[in-house]
Amino acid sequence: MHLTQWTDYALRVLMYCAAYENRDQPVTISEIAQAHGISRSHLTKIVRQLAALDLLDTSRGRGGGMRLMRPPSDIVVGAVVRATESNFEMVECFGSDHSTCRISSNCNLKGVFERATRSYLAVLDGVTLADLVPVRAMPTSHSARRVVIPGVPMEP
Repeated sequence: MHLTQWTDYALRVLMYCAAYENRDQPVTISEIAQAHGISRSHLTKIVRQLAALDLLDTSRGRGGGMRLMRPPSDIVVGAVVRATESNFEMVECFGSDHSTCRISSNCNLKGVFERATRSYLAVLDGVTLADLVPVRAMPTSHSARRVVIPGVPMEP
């Protein structure tokens, strides 16, 4: 299964917002674009979709930005993937209206791929946004090291 770049970026936006969910100022598109090296205009379209899905609350203007509408533990990755992906056809015979497969009436491979797709989505249904964002332990001594994860913000 291959996810589109759209879904990849949507998940990155949500993860970034989850990492900063307790900060005073909202997350901005420019901030995420810079952190991930993604086009700002492309992210704007993705953020609009995530807002339409009631995953993000957005505000415009000075001091504007976006925040998660629900706690990260309530956002299921499988639901996000289903909402952002347009096609789960692993092989052409999944779409009977455009299939040119000559053996589909006697082929068991389609059923195997259908089960694999269901299993794939079932795994994603067991993961929430909270599972994807690392929990950062507060340093307990001067010798504590800070772990930096590219693209996921670290509080100062």
